[in-house]
Amino acid sequence: MLFAAGEKEEVVKVAFIAPFTGGNAQQGINGRNGFELAINEANQSGEFPYRIELMALDDGSVPEQGVTAAQKACSDPQVVAAAGHFNSPVALATAPVFHESGVAMIVWSAIHPDITEKYGAQWEEISRICTTLITETEAFFDWVVDDLGYNSFSVISDTTTYGKGCLNYFMDDARKRNVRVASVDEINVGETDFMAILTKIKGLSPLPQALYFGGVVTEGALIRKQMLRAGLTDMLYSAISGIDSENYNDVAGESAEGTVIIGKGRAEELKKWPLFVEKYEKAGYKEAISARTVYGYDAAGIILQALKEVGPDREKMIDAIRNIEYEGIFGTYAFDEKGQTTLAAVTRLVSQDGDWVLFEKSKYATGERKLPGK
Repeated sequence: MLFAAGEKEEVVKVAFIAPFTGGNAQQGINGRNGFELAINEANQSGEFPYRIELMALDDGSVPEQGVTAAQKACSDPQVVAAAGHFNSPVALATAPVFHESGVAMIVWSAIHPDITEKYGAQWEEISRICTTLITETEAFFDWVVDDLGYNSFSVISDTTTYGKGCLNYFMDDARKRNVRVASVDEINVGETDFMAILTKIKGLSPLPQALYFGGVVTEGALIRKQMLRAGLTDMLYSAISGIDSENYNDVAGESAEGTVIIGKGRAEELKKWPLFVEKYEKAGYKEAISARTVYGYDAAGIILQALKEVGPDREKMIDAIRNIEYEGIFGTYAFDEKGQTTLAAVTRLVSQDGDWVLFEKSKYATGERKLPGK
């Protein structure tokens, strides 16, 4: 689009809020890269009569910081929609801000059920493109309990709303499936020494077959390293997507080997994957592609399609997003009456040789390597 001398280019902004600092920074950066890639492609396409500008804001995985970021985004009249967050406590804290400001917000990674069950159900501004903690926990039991045969656990969870959700839904499914829970312990985010808890677990008789962790990357990796130091070598370490990050493997190092998780969806086998990888690499991002890169890209894609349909109008964007049908990398996105995506993508992963590997393609699935605790 050409502008006459002295004429200003019209700008429309979209916000992306995630942790770019702290222990979860890698996940936020991965999501931002995907989101930014989609924005840059839109600007290069010539399909929009204005320049679309990314407002990337750091929530630091801290609810109060997330609220400040959300307020900053919503107070800018050029911002027409937003995507956030990695952490459930942050998303739960910012949802009222987006509602009160009348700005559509797509949750791209946080999985606490209340995000859509409580807020999305009453506020059309709130939608989510990833699956929920309930779905991930059910998938965990289908796999680790029913398929792999682990039926006794110790549980460690953090005290955030995400950690408490992990604990509560794990306990609910354990009761339903007659799984023995030998011990339950809670930790605070930021703690680094878990030896007292792990020593107590080591003294249990009989020793549980597995340890389930409800939390995120930094604490999860430290617990795994200290498990082995405490002598819990014949005990499976397991979780859902809170530790689905290559940063977990980096921090845990060799200790990560054999960890199993229900992770975010993986697109490697899907038809749009090769072209996405090609575009990402051509753009020159130094970080490796992760599932959260794809979620960031698809979140931006939904916002951009809505923007193309109704223009930069906040109120119309809310309705357009809620009623969208969008073909993303993971498949076709649509939202139910609570703003929850009907596209449920989860993956069975195992840490093998320093990377998350699809369990079905791993040496553990073939029997070449054996998972502990059995």
